[in-house]
Amino acid sequence: MAQSITGQALRKHKAIFLLALCCCFLPFMNAPFALLLGALVAQCIPHPFAQIQAKVTQYLLQVSVVCIGFGMNAVAAFEVGKEGFVFAFVSICSTLLLGLLLGKWLKIDRITSYLISAGTAICGGSAIATLAPVTKANERQLSVALGTIFLLNTVALFVFPVIGHALHLTQHQFGLWSAIAIHDTSSVVGAATKYGNEALQIATTVKLSRALWIVPVALLTATTFKTGERQVKLPYFILLFIIAMVLNTYVPAIHIAAPFFVQLGKWGLVLTLFFIGTSLSKQALQVIGWKALLQGVLLWVFISVLALLGIMFLS
Repeated sequence: MAQSITGQALRKHKAIFLLALCCCFLPFMNAPFALLLGALVAQCIPHPFAQIQAKVTQYLLQVSVVCIGFGMNAVAAFEVGKEGFVFAFVSICSTLLLGLLLGKWLKIDRITSYLISAGTAICGGSAIATLAPVTKANERQLSVALGTIFLLNTVALFVFPVIGHALHLTQHQFGLWSAIAIHDTSSVVGAATKYGNEALQIATTVKLSRALWIVPVALLTATTFKTGERQVKLPYFILLFIIAMVLNTYVPAIHIAAPFFVQLGKWGLVLTLFFIGTSLSKQALQVIGWKALLQGVLLWVFISVLALLGIMFLS
């Protein structure tokens, strides 16, 4: 009898989840609303597809980013990437250093502190997932770091466009700022999409070029932590993103299908943020702890203000 009730409850949870998922395709739905909807679902029911959630979200985001590449110009993207290089180098080095100091001050264990710092400095959950095996992080350390980053990502998705408009940032300035100061690629693209098409193109290019920094950082991490683990997963989808831009720039025939791919990418992004929202359950948020959250907030404020001042005065 108990098994029957459990099975019935599971079917109910799946039905609610799939109904919410279908709402992501409604005309008024955008990335922030999708994230909120996913978070609401997470508070109401247990995730019925938790075992495949991470893989689906990862691949869906990568496919979406590649599709968005079909709407971008490779020459312009290269110029933006060169501009973002200096910001990336300064912000990554300073954030990792400050994270080390904050971790010692707050007495957070070394690995958790480092993962939060790297997630803030480079590319959020992707950086944490890459560095976790290199640092030999345990499940709790990984959960705390990911929970901290995902929570701040949620806030950034709503707050950054509001601040950008209040400060009258141009599309170019906001694209650079969001790519540097928002953790995950999904939230960067989501916030930039809400701000404007030019901001989206700049933010996506700079964020993906920034994500490549995970390779030297991971190698340095292996040396620093002396774990013996030197295998680093390269973000190969970035190569596909570059190919998509090149095709859109130099192959006129692709322009017929390019708008379809771009729209497909935007729909995929909305679904990605819905899935990320469904991971923000009460249990996931409770595991964070105030020290880790404080470190994450302080690092986030630091990199946000530093990047904003640099962009406003130098760009």
